[in-house]
Amino acid sequence: MKTLKEIQNEKVEEFAMFDDWLDKYSYLIELGNTLPPFPESLKTDDRLIKGCQSRVWLDARMEDGSLVFSADSDALITKGIIALLVSVYSGRRPEEIASDDFSFIERLGLRENLSPTRANGLVSMIETIRRMAENNCAK
Repeated sequence: MKTLKEIQNEKVEEFAMFDDWLDKYSYLIELGNTLPPFPESLKTDDRLIKGCQSRVWLDARMEDGSLVFSADSDALITKGIIALLVSVYSGRRPEEIASDDFSFIERLGLRENLSPTRANGLVSMIETIRRMAENNCAK
């Protein structure tokens, strides 16, 4: 199994293949389209990420000591952002997620190339994933 840093480096390399941000946004939209269907029954207020302009739902469950995330959003780019985070952190141990600095996001240049509302949403997504991991450490 690849380490968390290896997966993060792969994501940075994938984004580096694109020269301009329009292509990177298109790639984010493609990532969003790879998310498995998110059941309507899980689209509840307790799974809604606060601080996002768009509606973003995130669910986490423990499987064999690892957190498995599923997610959805009602906006294309936002769905791509949460898909990116899910692709990196799903299947990792809670302790590993909680101790990560999420610095690969800076290396992607994502935050500074998003609108202020999307950038705030990204921060809320990261904080929610970290909090879910912290809440599941040593359980």
